[in-house]
Amino acid sequence: MSDNGQPLLLPPTRARIESLALEALARLPDPFRSHLSNVVLFVEEFADEQILKEMGIDDPFGLTGLYSGRPVGEPVQTGDSPPTVHLFRRPLLDEWVETGVPLDALITHVVVHEIGHHFGLSDVDMQVLEDMVAP
Repeated sequence: MSDNGQPLLLPPTRARIESLALEALARLPDPFRSHLSNVVLFVEEFADEQILKEMGIDDPFGLTGLYSGRPVGEPVQTGDSPPTVHLFRRPLLDEWVETGVPLDALITHVVVHEIGHHFGLSDVDMQVLEDMVAP
């Protein structure tokens, strides 16, 4: 309880963000889900400085998610790491508070956008897919 007797609300944890992301992935239509078994999901507080520098982003709150890897259909090279989706908790929470968008909808938006890169989807295609899996 807080000093004024109200329940103390804690921000969603990494585990909660991961759970919402996995729920979003589970709502994807089967043709997409069947190509995600090798994609690794990470939830981190922020992108590291190297990633921000490579992307030309000065503010660590400016990046909510990142896809790394070869899109589906591109030949795999020896030594390739598995494709990854990184979600950055603190920027996501800031965007959630600033926009008022429900957290599950925000996480779904970012997950679909990052997974869209895995499939080489256009922004329009990502929006259609997001509309299909909205919570």
